[in-house]
Amino acid sequence: MNRHSSGTRQPSRVHERTFLGEPRALAYLAFTEAWERFSYYGMIALLVLYMSQALLLPGRVEHVVGFSVFRAGLEAVFGPLSTLALASQIFGLYTGFVYFTPVLGGIVADRWIGQRNAVVLGAVLMSAGHIAMAFDASFLLALALLIVGCGFLKGNISAQVGSLYAENDSAGRTRGFSIFSIGINVGAVAGPLLCGLLAQLYGWHAGFGLAGVLMLIGLATYLAGYRNLSASVRAHSTRHPSAALTAAQWRTIAALIVVMAITMFQSIAYYQNTNIALVWIDRSVDLEFIGFHVPVAWFNSIDPLVSIICVPFLFALWRRQAAHGGEPGEVIKIATGAWLACIANLLLVAGSVAGGRVSVFVPVVYDVLLGVAFLYYWPTLLALVSRAAPPRVRATMMGSVFLSMFLANITIGMLGGIYERMTPPKFWALHAAIAGAGGILALLLNRRLKQVFAAAADAAARD
Repeated sequence: MNRHSSGTRQPSRVHERTFLGEPRALAYLAFTEAWERFSYYGMIALLVLYMSQALLLPGRVEHVVGFSVFRAGLEAVFGPLSTLALASQIFGLYTGFVYFTPVLGGIVADRWIGQRNAVVLGAVLMSAGHIAMAFDASFLLALALLIVGCGFLKGNISAQVGSLYAENDSAGRTRGFSIFSIGINVGAVAGPLLCGLLAQLYGWHAGFGLAGVLMLIGLATYLAGYRNLSASVRAHSTRHPSAALTAAQWRTIAALIVVMAITMFQSIAYYQNTNIALVWIDRSVDLEFIGFHVPVAWFNSIDPLVSIICVPFLFALWRRQAAHGGEPGEVIKIATGAWLACIANLLLVAGSVAGGRVSVFVPVVYDVLLGVAFLYYWPTLLALVSRAAPPRVRATMMGSVFLSMFLANITIGMLGGIYERMTPPKFWALHAAIAGAGGILALLLNRRLKQVFAAAADAAARD
């Protein structure tokens, strides 16, 4: 299999040094992402509970530099906010802008500093942000540093994964992004477990401090593989760096934007598990299990753990389907993820209707379903954009993938803000309906989208 990259400098004998059968550079990218996701998911598993149960309470919130002005700005837009509604809005804005800034980071990398340097700058800023989270006074500064740092890191590290493969190697690229997603999920499993345990035993700031340490390890991992990675400082493509995009390429870009928009629906239903679902678990679930009080943050480790475990089984299923000519296309896989997210939220509807403290297994199964849903839609979306996006704007388009997450997380925060004005069954039924709507849209648009992406693949094969 021939692999080339305009953005990655490969060793001359790369075929002798592989990582799980893939280019060796993938190891540095996957492990860097694992440490970065450890710090990110470890922090957000604590964030809403930390704000609503500690930081935003009278007598403590006054210590946060600039918070009175910040709160006044939020309430000017959203109206008066309770403590939980305020925490949810901050959560939504933070997680939203974490996924907005990669668009800008991709543009900066494409035009000026290159993907490799952008990732290093992002890791440094995120390390500083996690360290600042360990102090009440620097809470808003910490969020700002994390948002900007993630903008430089997220899209550019994903773009480098795609650059390891030949333009027509869609199967290799899908394998690469699935392995890369394992790194994401390893970090997402370990982060809530360890940060949540430290927070329960030694206080909130101990959990946040650990997230900072792990982000520094991520930076060290990336620097260790620095020489193997892209040193480009211009646009990703070296074939036609100044050529205007063709009409067909613009159609491909439009089709990719449509797919990103479709995934927003299940992202809303999915990622509410890091926000109000934790509040619901804290209030509605019997957390005593064989004599141990389960930390609420631990539930955020379940769906990424399932995503890791299920990778070989899904690969086997897709290979079997492909052998019989029935492997679902990318858009249908995304639709499948949406339906799974819908079913997961319907389970919380059932748990809410039951009343009283529900079994700990209800949120466990909820997160298991979300973990499988993730595998069906997120690696598939990344691989699709990496394959189909015109090379000249590929890093920018990879950053734009996270723009859909920006809009989804802003919506998540806004929906969380009305949680106390709805009954829990209605709240989770709303999220099930949102995910179901995404699945229906994917099915309706599948045929036309397949035609556009097939034409893009044919054009790339002719180049």
